[in-house]
Amino acid sequence: NAFPRQPFHRVVAISFLEAEIERDGNQEAYLLRELRSGGEAGFDEKQLLEGFFGYFERLKPRLVSFNGRGFDLPVLKYRAMVHGVDAPWLYGAGDKWNSYTQRYSTDWHCDLLDVLSDHGASARVSLDEVCSVMGFPGKFGVSGADVAGMIDDGRIDEVRHYCETDVLNTYLVYLRLMLHKGTVPLDAYNAAVADIVSLIESEAAERPYLNGFMNAWGQASNNTFTL
Repeated sequence: NAFPRQPFHRVVAISFLEAEIERDGNQEAYLLRELRSGGEAGFDEKQLLEGFFGYFERLKPRLVSFNGRGFDLPVLKYRAMVHGVDAPWLYGAGDKWNSYTQRYSTDWHCDLLDVLSDHGASARVSLDEVCSVMGFPGKFGVSGADVAGMIDDGRIDEVRHYCETDVLNTYLVYLRLMLHKGTVPLDAYNAAVADIVSLIESEAAERPYLNGFMNAWGQASNNTFTL
């Protein structure tokens, strides 16, 4: 297998979206706060890891990922161990049954790959495959197979941009899942999607790769972004 095992990767970019959860009984709505990559493009691996674990220790947010439990978090943990970066909150927050380390605690960490496959009961599909049937952009222009070459060429900013568009796709799938579960009502879903469109429109001049995302989204959805 040419794809390295988790301990042998090197972290060059950590991208994320932050949304505030508003609760009303058993239902939720999400307010988009920011989309960005941690640190600067010139940060070394240890700096990125310290920033990531420090940031999340302060917030203790609900984590949402796609294969984060199987790949992203193990990579981050192994590489943090290499550099001696501690993360006690990852293991100590919550209780025995509800925590970041419990597979079924989706209020703590919702790994969409795991949840959508009913924790392995059905075939696992890629983020790009899910996006293709939902009318979301998925991969456009760049795929994961291109990242190693981009890093070798020193194109770290482009890697960060690619990761940020992956984050947007992940958030869109999460919103649709929470709508399907009845956790997010339709009006709150549409408002959350409108927040994404507004963010792209307000920041695309300085972040042109977001225009690419918006164009791909328009093509995938026939320019119908809400439901």
